[in-house]
Amino acid sequence: MYINKLELNNFRNYSQEEVYLANGLNIISGKNAQGKTNLVEAIYLLSTGGSPRTANDKELIKIGAERARIFGNVMWESGDRQIEMILSRKEKKRATVNGMNIAKIGELLGNMNTVYFSPDEMGLIKDSPDYRRRFMDIDLCQLSRSYFYTLHKYNKILKQRNALLKGDKKNSAKELIGIYNQQLAGEGAKLIKQRKSFCQNISLYASEIHGSLSGMVEELVISYQTSAEGDSESDIASSLIQQLERNFERDLRLGYTSVGAQRDDIKIMLSGIDVRTYGSQGQQRTATLSMKLAEIEVFNNINREKPILLLDDVLSELDENRRSQLIKRAENLQTIITCTNAEVIKNKGLSIVVDNGKIVNKK
Repeated sequence: MYINKLELNNFRNYSQEEVYLANGLNIISGKNAQGKTNLVEAIYLLSTGGSPRTANDKELIKIGAERARIFGNVMWESGDRQIEMILSRKEKKRATVNGMNIAKIGELLGNMNTVYFSPDEMGLIKDSPDYRRRFMDIDLCQLSRSYFYTLHKYNKILKQRNALLKGDKKNSAKELIGIYNQQLAGEGAKLIKQRKSFCQNISLYASEIHGSLSGMVEELVISYQTSAEGDSESDIASSLIQQLERNFERDLRLGYTSVGAQRDDIKIMLSGIDVRTYGSQGQQRTATLSMKLAEIEVFNNINREKPILLLDDVLSELDENRRSQLIKRAENLQTIITCTNAEVIKNKGLSIVVDNGKIVNKK
């Protein structure tokens, strides 16, 4: 899978631009604040329906314009897929695939899969559990539309349960809470089961990749952390119901649900040591890089198609060894790299130079 054409109209600092990309390495270079990251952001937007940088779609529209258009032609073995997205200051965003309107964002997922890596992704190890759950959810939503809809349903039920806990009528909460517990546990069990499987797959590939990056001196093990017991959906759901019932009075005092899939995390161990807490900066960066590269293998294993790798200004964050290992693995799939100096990649791949929202050179 690869994107061979990208069109931008009034997107960020681009007025109107058309970019043709190679099925391999694409190096987008230029000075800071010229629009390199915006190209990567546009591709990610077509892939997931959202920006990795902002939740406000209106920020993506060029200043002074009323709407923006992003178009991509994606090549699969099974044929082309043309994806278009329209952003408006007055209306909801719209998307089409092969000219057909997308009613829900879940229908967009899976038409172009991407793995995104930026300096902010270094927070995968150090940041809060929210960040690591997002890491799992973004990949699983691209891999499975049913997961996306389950996650959406779970969050909706969670919001309703929390509203009930915050309400003034305590007796009503006690009467209705059993219904929400059943629904939340049922959907939560589906999420947890798939997240566990995802972490097992990530761990398998990340361990091998980390070995090559570190010279086999440390063992990386990744696992899913949850308070729910059991492996089957029914056992996990039963465990969640028991926990929700046991914590009801506490949740009532807090005004929110304190147990469930929304509280889970990823455990990242390096030779028996929790790298999140005790790992050095170098160890944390190597573990993060291993996990991001492992995403590629998970996508390929499930879809039999490698995703598009988006590397936004990460080369400057890595030492020469990690950088060379990353480039070596990136040569086997379409990779779009942004950097201020293309020389660090030693003239490999297609070179595209950006200046103030314009493609000024391509070779």
